[in-house]
Amino acid sequence: MTVDKDALLASDHAHLIHPLHSKAGHQDAHVWVRAHGSTLVDADGSEYIDGLSGLWNVVAGHGRTELAEAASRQMTTLPYCSGYTGSSNPNAIALAERLARLTYPSINRFFFTSGGGESSDTNFKTARYYFRQLGKPEKTKVISRQWAYHGVTLAAMSATGISGYFGPMFEPRVPGFSHISSPYPYRYEAPEGVSPGIAAANELEQKILEEGPETVAMFLAEPVQGAGGILIPPDDYFPRIREICDQYDVLLAADEVITGFGRTGTMFGLEHWGIEPDIIQYAKAITSGYFPLGGTGVSDKIADVIDSGEDVWMHAYTYSAHPVGCAVAMANLDIIEGEDFPGQAAEKGRYLLDGLQAALGDHPHVGDIRGLGLMLGVEIVEDRGTKQDFAAEEKVGARVHQAMQQHGLFSRMRGDVVCVAPPVVITHEEMDRIIAAVAGGIGDVLGSS
Repeated sequence: MTVDKDALLASDHAHLIHPLHSKAGHQDAHVWVRAHGSTLVDADGSEYIDGLSGLWNVVAGHGRTELAEAASRQMTTLPYCSGYTGSSNPNAIALAERLARLTYPSINRFFFTSGGGESSDTNFKTARYYFRQLGKPEKTKVISRQWAYHGVTLAAMSATGISGYFGPMFEPRVPGFSHISSPYPYRYEAPEGVSPGIAAANELEQKILEEGPETVAMFLAEPVQGAGGILIPPDDYFPRIREICDQYDVLLAADEVITGFGRTGTMFGLEHWGIEPDIIQYAKAITSGYFPLGGTGVSDKIADVIDSGEDVWMHAYTYSAHPVGCAVAMANLDIIEGEDFPGQAAEKGRYLLDGLQAALGDHPHVGDIRGLGLMLGVEIVEDRGTKQDFAAEEKVGARVHQAMQQHGLFSRMRGDVVCVAPPVVITHEEMDRIIAAVAGGIGDVLGSS
């Protein structure tokens, strides 16, 4: 079948508003028409490695017939039913039971959403409900971090710490949200005699005391910050965070929307540091992007309050516990567990990290190369010695992004950080092509090593 890309784009420009909409940035957009494995195919027939798994979500790769068949079977059996109290369905029950086995031991109760932003909002409301039922209605505030991404609903945007997602165009933000520094190992400057991980974590205690411990309900954090540029915390960071949350009766919420279901080399991200959160939120990889599904999970102590609270937990979404989404998730979890995605991500992530370091470790404009599992970042700087960034008007990141596409890689940038997070099913030959494309794109714009 012939596809007229120009005609499609003309109709697109006339009728669509895109996420992060920019008319200028969409003039020469791709129109994706097919995909298989780790490969995307544009309307003009060009093929690209899917370097970010869609938007971090297509962990099982494109074209998995098992997932399409699971959706088809459910759509012809029970395409939709309400998940409100008084209704349930076998797939939602089975998925919740399975998640109780896969997630942190203290988390055994789950609520389903359509995606990560809804999951953030759900957890903000859950924290408020929890403390109100305990007689602490003033505990409503949420602390998150610079470079955090938690979604772009009005409340989730207020927790997000990347200024481009709010800035002046959507302010004022929702009251009660504040931020501390990211534990950004390449750039965080700790006081003398204190490790960067402990110093960054101690900022949480300082912020709680500043806001008033009696008013702070939740600290929300990604185990590895994805959209913020692949920021991997020092090993002593999250254990100290857990201590602080316990000391001040603050719920620790783990945003596992990107890190959940194997991407970092463990099933869930905080497993790397041996701690458990009070609340989790997830989406993306739970269905490999084949159906919009997300959710939250709460600890037994929170679930007990929800069950016994005097007030109904008055929170709902039309598509919560969607039977088709839950069926796809169950089939996808068969793949994730059966093909050992955590083990694959750990091994393949090391391969990519070693390859990127070998190709770019001596480049004068590459300041840092980092990764955990299949979440990797290459940070481009003007001056490697001082870590000085390129001026924004030079648009180095955008130019590198375009250049990498000429080498057959489609991914995303956070400013001048190349973000790499391919499907877990990626082959070693494809990973070699990613390494060559990142090195080639940087070389085209900034010269070779």
